[in-house]
Amino acid sequence: MKKFILSVFTLLSCIMLSAQGQFYIVEGKILDKETKAPLQGASVFAQNTTLGTATGPDGNFKLYLPNGGYDLVITYTGYTTETKRVSTSDGDNKNVIIEIGHKEKAMEEVAIRSTNEVKDGWDKYGELFIENFIGKTNNGNYCSILNKDAVKFYFSKKKNRLKVLADSAIQIQNLALGYTIKVALDSFTYEFSNGTSMYSGYPLFEEMQPLNEEQRTTWAANRMAAYKGSMLHFMRSLYNRQLREEGFEIQFLVNVNEEDSALKLKEFYPALNYNRDDSTQTVEILPNQSQVALLYNKEIPEALYLSANPDQPDKFQLSVLAFKPKQSVIIEQNGYYFEQSDIIINQYLGWKKMGDMLPYDFKVQ
Repeated sequence: MKKFILSVFTLLSCIMLSAQGQFYIVEGKILDKETKAPLQGASVFAQNTTLGTATGPDGNFKLYLPNGGYDLVITYTGYTTETKRVSTSDGDNKNVIIEIGHKEKAMEEVAIRSTNEVKDGWDKYGELFIENFIGKTNNGNYCSILNKDAVKFYFSKKKNRLKVLADSAIQIQNLALGYTIKVALDSFTYEFSNGTSMYSGYPLFEEMQPLNEEQRTTWAANRMAAYKGSMLHFMRSLYNRQLREEGFEIQFLVNVNEEDSALKLKEFYPALNYNRDDSTQTVEILPNQSQVALLYNKEIPEALYLSANPDQPDKFQLSVLAFKPKQSVIIEQNGYYFEQSDIIINQYLGWKKMGDMLPYDFKVQ
């Protein structure tokens, strides 16, 4: 009953905020691509948020989303996962039709599963997977995977590569931030040749119910600490032209006479070719240099990071953002940006993984 009352209260709050112009509604129908029949019980959620629903008997869905941009994710057992980008301008569209097709196993995947699966994968590669997927940060150390049996490990000796797949959504419990995260994992790869990892997947957050007021206060404080200096914080600050005020500084990394050096910028926004479009409520940036040093001056790095990276500065958090050359990035007002793959994040923020992630609908109190 308590959970039902909470859900009704949340729905009513969303409706009220929608009426006030702070939310918009995305609604439509999920269909079978072949038969065009409506699919009941399909999961529809905004990636990296706490916002999701399931389709009704007629395949219809309705989502209330805070103003900004999101990747709408549709999953259904036995079907391929589909995504659709939505933003505030989609609030007038009451008839979003999304068709999904049956999943067919590719021959390559069948070969991987049949020849390369590591039977004792968790014993051999579990720690490596946790470190590169959840992270070994203060918050990451309070995370646990609740359904380890769903995670399968595949090693290719020829490519010297580890690949991780999951039979169902990976369920992560984050006791530091008070979230349960369900990640529909497409794949995770780790290249042993250069120590780099990459994953593609679709997280859905669910707020855990605190046991008492003390835990509620602790979670709120930990979430705020995780927010400060994060990519979410940076993108929201950039959108609002509040970089200096929020503690951020950017520098261009340039190579002169075969030596790397940092170029300090008097004005951030012209150097980023900042352009705001009021009609779409988005900001477009195209940095004059593809390698950008991002400094956050209001917090020092975690001790765990400095112990593993003793050559890094200890008075501020230093990250490096590698932008795709001549490719602009669009930023929505909630901090969502696209294409996500157009920015490669290294050093401090690259060290932080799923264990420090916050949903796009996180609100600063």
